[in-house]
Amino acid sequence: MAKASNLTRTELDSSFESNLSVSSRTSNRSLRVAEKERRKNQTGDPFVLALKYFSEVEAGTQCFGNDVLERNLVLVERVGLSRGLPPEAISVMLDYAMSLRMGGVTCVRVLKFLIPATVVPQEAVVQAVAWLCVGKIAISTQVIFLRWVLTVFDMIDSKDHLRAIYGFIFSFVTEENLSPYICHLLYLLTRRESVRPFRVRKLLDLQTKMGRQPFLLHLLSLYKVFCPELVTLALPSRMRSGFKNHNSTWKAALSAVQKRNNGQVSSDISLTLGLKDKTNSRKRKFHHLELPSLSSSVQSNSSSSRSRKVFPLEQLHSFPQLLDNLHCIELPSQMGSLLGSSLALCYLDYVQDDSAFLRLNFWLGHALHEEFLFCSGDGGSGSSSEALHFLNRLLSTQHFLQEGFSSTEGFLYKFLNVWDGSLLRPQILGLLSDIPVVPSSCISQLLFEPLMQLFFTSTLFFKCSVIDCLNNMLLKWLTWHSVYALEDGLDISLNSHTPMNMTLSGFMDSVMELVRFVGRLATVGLQLEGCHSLLLSFILDFYETVCDMFLKYGLPLVVMPPVGVFYPALFATDPVSVDRLGYIMYRYKKNLTSAKCQQQETKQAFHISRQTYKEFNHYLLFMVSCLWNSKMFLPGMAIEVDQELLALSKVPEPRTSFDLIHHPAFLGYALDFHHKCWPERKDMDLNSIKAGKQWDWYLEFLFSQGFHGLQQFIQSSINRRSVAGINGQRGSQPTSR
Repeated sequence: MAKASNLTRTELDSSFESNLSVSSRTSNRSLRVAEKERRKNQTGDPFVLALKYFSEVEAGTQCFGNDVLERNLVLVERVGLSRGLPPEAISVMLDYAMSLRMGGVTCVRVLKFLIPATVVPQEAVVQAVAWLCVGKIAISTQVIFLRWVLTVFDMIDSKDHLRAIYGFIFSFVTEENLSPYICHLLYLLTRRESVRPFRVRKLLDLQTKMGRQPFLLHLLSLYKVFCPELVTLALPSRMRSGFKNHNSTWKAALSAVQKRNNGQVSSDISLTLGLKDKTNSRKRKFHHLELPSLSSSVQSNSSSSRSRKVFPLEQLHSFPQLLDNLHCIELPSQMGSLLGSSLALCYLDYVQDDSAFLRLNFWLGHALHEEFLFCSGDGGSGSSSEALHFLNRLLSTQHFLQEGFSSTEGFLYKFLNVWDGSLLRPQILGLLSDIPVVPSSCISQLLFEPLMQLFFTSTLFFKCSVIDCLNNMLLKWLTWHSVYALEDGLDISLNSHTPMNMTLSGFMDSVMELVRFVGRLATVGLQLEGCHSLLLSFILDFYETVCDMFLKYGLPLVVMPPVGVFYPALFATDPVSVDRLGYIMYRYKKNLTSAKCQQQETKQAFHISRQTYKEFNHYLLFMVSCLWNSKMFLPGMAIEVDQELLALSKVPEPRTSFDLIHHPAFLGYALDFHHKCWPERKDMDLNSIKAGKQWDWYLEFLFSQGFHGLQQFIQSSINRRSVAGINGQRGSQPTSR
């Protein structure tokens, strides 16, 4: 039995091993068949065969009359222009073109259909730059290659090796025909460690030879941001924004490939490239304002990301995650994608990377100019909503960073000259209120003249919007001053990402120009709109900011409102305007008194002019005489009316027409108070309110209605015998309080 059992077990084991062997052979045979089939299909693919031809073709092969070359070129060209070329094909074709194996005839043709389907391998670009160093390629062909690199720059999978050959690329900057494109490429590749004294000297020498070319100035400005001690050249504070756009050759093909791939290609080019309407190339319809998706400049599978710890920004989903990876986050390849992520903006605000802000400004300036400045405003509802979303996102970004972008500022100065005042009005005025301080020498030309033309020919609501915009602008300027002013009070830097430094006197000149400009707008606007209460309300908002510039923001400047604002507010028919004017006069007195005391105690350099004190005392005396003393239209006052004309008006006691009882704004309250005091009296005698304690009760009744500004003005500026003035002056008219 034991032998039989052992025999049976042996037979089973051998049978099992035999089955395993058969199964293994069958599996291996299936794999071999599948691999053979795959190789057969691949071998039979004409596109693969064409790439194999270009990778193996020997140098010196005849080009003219070569049917095989032409057939393969047409095949790869058709794929490139329709679907885009994969990374391997880009590498093969770029090396074939730049190596000039078959001469320079086909090189330009190949470069024109190198349309990436996904990404461009970094090594292929580096090898192509190496072919430039050989010196056999024609200058015109080198220009086309550099334009292609600039066009697909944001599609290159990594930039580390390109930055490693920064010196080789810089050596071409002396070539006059290549210099604009080389400077643009260097601008995109430059980091702090790239700035060297010998490179700065070379650029300065080129500028001496070629003149102040924009591409040299932009590269020098970037160098100055990183190393201001090396670039001592005074650069203009405002230059033409960005470099020229060099993507016209690949524009239509890139757009077609991206549409075909349904947005799988994520590139900055998708924001700026689009098919032009051949019948009317100026009428673009906001087709490319969608924000790109976040994608790191270093791919997760690249060698550079494996060699150092890099956390892709697109994997950031929470604030604790941001804190944990704060020092290993890689900025995205497309800076425009930062506008769509609050966490990315937090990181940008933390690192304060000047190169990042420059890249973002470059992208933003190009998008704004292409989609708003160089197009008509008659787009459809869909395009308007896209533009609205884009500008709202830009506004929220600037509010988050608490500063505007320089590219937005440059765009607005140009856009105001062609704006109709209605297209995206809230967004444009919101962006306008974020611009930094403009020097007084150019503020009129850049800002005031185009706004004035729009203001005087617009509706009431647009006038209110402009005054509100300028009020917000002034508030931000004053806030920047109070935050960034240095301890010595003589020099301030108003924007951490712009090279513009402004002295305190220059800042005060700009603020003075802005306040006076609003005064002129307000005066004419009130005349045009018949002293409309809504417009007057926005104007008083502005002067509530102006009256507190010294105490609230530390700016030694006091500017009084013009007569075209003061008197319409004093004679307004609504009590709110008169009450707010009382508050404004109260704050003016506090600021002037404090400024005079501080000036006498500390002997500071600032000085409030006597003309300002004189204007304030004049307004104060007239306001007290009008509201309190019931002395209007008397000889020697600011407003004089001929007595015969007053008699013709048949107004009884015209002197009391604008006191706290008979003033049109308070007449209803006086009637209500009279009825409450003497409910049974049939004869209405408002003058009886002034007698005895009824006057004090009437004041308390007014103050209880919420007129706190009027209350502060009366308590600070009026007593029973005299009107307290400033700077040693006193009102000579008696009061009845």
